[in-house]
Amino acid sequence: MPTVIERPNLLGMDPAALAELVAQWGGKPFRARQLQRWIHQRGVASFDDMTDLARDFRGLLSERCFVAPPQVSTEHISADGTRKWLFDVGMGNAVETVFIPEDDRGTLCISSQAGCTVACPFCSTGYQGFNRNLTAAEIIGQLWYARSVLQNDIASARLPGGEPATPERVVSNVVMMGMGEPLLNYDNVLTALRLMLDDNAYGLSRRRVTVSTSGVVPMIERLMRDCPVALAVSLHAPNDALRDQLVPLNRKYPLRELLEACNRYLEHAPRDFITFEYIMLDGINDADEHARQLIDIARQVRCKFNLIPFNPFPQSGLKRSPQHRVRLFSQILIDAGVVTTVRKTRGDDIAAACGQLAGDVKDRTRIEQRLPNRAEIQVKERG
Repeated sequence: MPTVIERPNLLGMDPAALAELVAQWGGKPFRARQLQRWIHQRGVASFDDMTDLARDFRGLLSERCFVAPPQVSTEHISADGTRKWLFDVGMGNAVETVFIPEDDRGTLCISSQAGCTVACPFCSTGYQGFNRNLTAAEIIGQLWYARSVLQNDIASARLPGGEPATPERVVSNVVMMGMGEPLLNYDNVLTALRLMLDDNAYGLSRRRVTVSTSGVVPMIERLMRDCPVALAVSLHAPNDALRDQLVPLNRKYPLRELLEACNRYLEHAPRDFITFEYIMLDGINDADEHARQLIDIARQVRCKFNLIPFNPFPQSGLKRSPQHRVRLFSQILIDAGVVTTVRKTRGDDIAAACGQLAGDVKDRTRIEQRLPNRAEIQVKERG
């Protein structure tokens, strides 16, 4: 039987890989840069529309490769302007991407895996289990698609005299905080990050691209060397006993190792602090003593805390900390001189808020059977 050669999706090739591919066809490096600008800056998927490329070259591209983001299944728009897209990534799997417009920026929250293996009990993605890593094309394709939609919206609403593309109407920031643990899909995430930062692609600042991790220590070290961007760590507990229950990865990489890795990362990071994300769970991790333990962590690592009101979903059995408890908890940190913010809940009416992303995953791991319930977490913490 003849060998079937799979055509590459150019959307998922970083600058070096694209230049190498074009060189194999006898093209010069500037051709690769031209092609990259058409794909990522102008959002063009049809080679016929790339008018400053030679006709022969366009014919070769059409024959040997393609440009395609994942297919969108649904779109939902929240009352607060938040938008959520469900992307079909094949074999019965779908992932979610969220755009959050704010006064001074537009933030896109991107998924990196169909499901997640970390299985934090407060995260609805964890209850979906895990199927596979997303490809680089599927990761960057979320940004490619969102930018295209938002730019079209701006163009369609433009007044005769012209209307500026204000920051909240375009993607100015990207956070790898969607479905999945980014650092467990390292190679594909790295390719996507390099495209986000490249001046011939999306040209984002390292300070405006954030990778959020539950604490994969060896991969934090690799990211520090390969492509240091802003780092957020899903902390969610101030001690190992509780974090073992809330973030099971802690059993492999306990807090001491994680904090040491954070300090090393700061030596190369574009920001001079690590963001520690801390979900507020009623009666679980929101006591005054927990806040005091966080102060001790802040003495070890230059950081800010982002307190996140829990967004309930039926399977968890967990509850959101009352507003007055969140205020008291944050005030303890602030009084100790620790920079602390409380995340505003956005998009919860379309299940697009933090911790609510679930998509549609054909689980290969049976994770839900291993997740603890609220009573088990409380018993182990008190013990």
